[in-house]
Amino acid sequence: MIQIDAFMAIADANRRHLLEELRRGPKTVNELAGGLPISRPAVSQHLKVLLDAGLVNARAQGTRRIYAVDTDGFLKLNIWLDQFWTE
Repeated sequence: MIQIDAFMAIADANRRHLLEELRRGPKTVNELAGGLPISRPAVSQHLKVLLDAGLVNARAQGTRRIYAVDTDGFLKLNIWLDQFWTE
């Protein structure tokens, strides 16, 4: 698996929208594509970037893949960002 920089992954508005939708609960590509003005293949490409960045995970359910937020990926982002806050 190629490791994509998480900050580069979230720089795209479509990917941020996908993450916001997945924050509400796991969804399929078809469910996610309904809220975006891009094609299902484009949604799949954006999800691959988020997968490679460790921000989402996917599990097979029959012939479908169910995507969900991977909190471990966000924990790494949070730890990095926390260094900039002072007490």
